[in-house]
Amino acid sequence: MADSSPRTDTSTDVDTDEKNQGNEQGQHVAVGASDSSGRSKDKTDQKVLHRLAQNREAARKSRLRKKAYVQQLESSRLKLTQLEQELHRARQQGIFISNSGDQAHSMNGNGALTFDVEYARWLEEHSRQIGDLRNAVNSHASDVDLRVTVDGVMAHYDEIFKLKGAAAKADVFYMLSGMWKTPAERCFMWLGGFRSSELLKLLVSQLEPLTEQQLVGICNLQQSSQQAEDALSQGMDALQQSLAETLASGSLGPSGSSGNVANYMGQMAMAMGKLGTLENFLRQADNLRQQTLQQMHRILTVRQSARALLAISDYFFSLRALSSLWLATEGVRT
Repeated sequence: MADSSPRTDTSTDVDTDEKNQGNEQGQHVAVGASDSSGRSKDKTDQKVLHRLAQNREAARKSRLRKKAYVQQLESSRLKLTQLEQELHRARQQGIFISNSGDQAHSMNGNGALTFDVEYARWLEEHSRQIGDLRNAVNSHASDVDLRVTVDGVMAHYDEIFKLKGAAAKADVFYMLSGMWKTPAERCFMWLGGFRSSELLKLLVSQLEPLTEQQLVGICNLQQSSQQAEDALSQGMDALQQSLAETLASGSLGPSGSSGNVANYMGQMAMAMGKLGTLENFLRQADNLRQQTLQQMHRILTVRQSARALLAISDYFFSLRALSSLWLATEGVRT
């Protein structure tokens, strides 16, 4: 028993040392795990901060782009207003100068220039009505109030077709040439106005979602408009060919005899008679445009109609703004 006591103490000391070593190793492992967890958390926090910084930078750039875009639109609007005011002052003085600079007409008795003045007034009133419509849509006006505003814009479109019809009786060439429009608008003109089928294509994507019945109605309207446009275009081509043949056969000839003069005058009278159909072509094209707008209005809901009218107005405003920018930078390009 005396011999076993030291062995027992030694065993106890060994066990104690092993426990201490185990505790120290456990502490090292715990500290290492804690350090690893801390580093992982730091990396996660850095990623979050980096992502937030990227988001803030992207939002800042987006705000700058939006601000620049708004400033560009405002600048275009101001330039357009200035050009319209200058043109209005020129009309008030009774003089109109064409783009080529080789024509000047008196204001008195000229139906085309009278139309220019009326069209400027129409544009001004149209801009006011579109502003009211946009406010009604943005303020979520009731369907009843919104319908009143939409009907007002539709009635105002009817007014421009009446003005064009009266002006065509005075100068059909002026109306067909589109000289009352801006250069960019004239690039897309067809028989004195817009193509109904092309306008419907632009609107469909902006009116979604459409019901299946509405989509079928819009597609049918687009197809019928395209067919009518093709028929009118073919008629205009045939008229131009006939006029060219008539004018070519009505030459005075080198002798200039009385017989040749009589033949020439007869051919010119025939050409004048054929030109009378130009007004009819323009009237049919405007009727197609007017009917397309009205049928579109019947197919869509009142809020969809409001969105469609806003989209149409924005499209033509962008064309006018594009023309203003082009003319303003023309001197720099040359």
